[in-house]
Amino acid sequence: MSNLAVLEQQTRRMLADRRADVLASRFAAQWLRLQDLDKINPDVRVYPDFDEQLKTSMVRETETFFRHLVREDRPVGELFSADYTFVDERLARHYGIPNVIGNQFRKVPYPDGRRQGLLGHGSILTLTSHADRTSPVLRGKWVMEVLLGTPPPPPPPNVPDLDATAEAEEGRLRTVRERLEQHRANPACASCHRMIDPIGLALENFDVTGAWRIKDNGAPVDAASMLYDGTPLTGPADLRQALLKRSRVLVQVFTENLMTFALGRRLGDDDMPAVRAVVRSAEAEDARLSAFVQAIVKTSAFRMKGAEASPTP
Repeated sequence: MSNLAVLEQQTRRMLADRRADVLASRFAAQWLRLQDLDKINPDVRVYPDFDEQLKTSMVRETETFFRHLVREDRPVGELFSADYTFVDERLARHYGIPNVIGNQFRKVPYPDGRRQGLLGHGSILTLTSHADRTSPVLRGKWVMEVLLGTPPPPPPPNVPDLDATAEAEEGRLRTVRERLEQHRANPACASCHRMIDPIGLALENFDVTGAWRIKDNGAPVDAASMLYDGTPLTGPADLRQALLKRSRVLVQVFTENLMTFALGRRLGDDDMPAVRAVVRSAEAEDARLSAFVQAIVKTSAFRMKGAEASPTP
C-alpha cells in the first residue's frame, strides 16, 4: 500500500474520531472570528433580553452546526445554505422557533427562509454589530474578508464616525440606513461603501442581537440595496443567493483558511497552486468536508510539515 493510501486511511479514521471536533471548536471559531463576540455587549437598556447565557448559546450553535457538517461529511455549501440549525430553548425563543424545551442542543428546521446558513447565526450577526446599533459596514466587511477573501481598504483619515450623524430627524433618531447614506455622501468614502454597504444593508432586518425586526428607531427597516455588480438585494435571502452564485470563490476561501489551519502558517503565492488542486479534488467528490481534509493532507506542504515536525533520530 502506498504512503498516500495509508495517509488517506488515517485521515478517514481521524475524521470519525471525536477528537475531530477540534475543527469546530478551533478552526471554525478562528476562521469565523467567534472570539470577537466576547468584545460585544449589547446595551441592556435597548436589548434587555440579551445576556451571557444567550451569548454562550450563540457560540455553541455555530460550533455544533460546523461539528455536524464534519461528522456527517456534508458538502461545504451547506455552510451558506443550510435550512436547519442547532438550538437550545434559550436560543430557540430568541429566534422565534417553537417547541424547543430544555438546555440540550438539537437539530431543528428553520420555519422560513430568513436564517439559512451562517449569515442567520446570532453569533455572526452580533459580533458584526456595535453595542447600541447594527453596522452594515462591519457586516459587509466581515462577508468580504471572511467569506469572499477580499478585504476592503482601511477608511480614509479624518472621516467622522457614523454615530456623529445620529441626530434626531422629525422627532426621532435617524435609522442606521439614513446615517449611512449621509456618511457615504463624502466622496472619499463613496467608492468603498459602494462595495461594502449593500451586503450589510441586506442583513438590516436582524438587530444587534440577531433577532428579526421590522423597525429601526421607529421607522420601517429598508433592507433593499444593489450589489456592486448590479444584483438587486431585498434581504438576507437575496444576499445568500448572490453569494452562492459565487460558490467557487466561497469554496476557495474556505480551502485557504482550512489549509492555513492545517499548516499552522500563513499561505503564500507558492501555495496557491496546491489550494486550487485541493478545490478541484474536493469538488470531484461533491465538495464534502472529508474531501478537503484528505486533499490537504496529501499536499507536499502538509507532508513536508509532518517531516519537519518529526524528531531527529
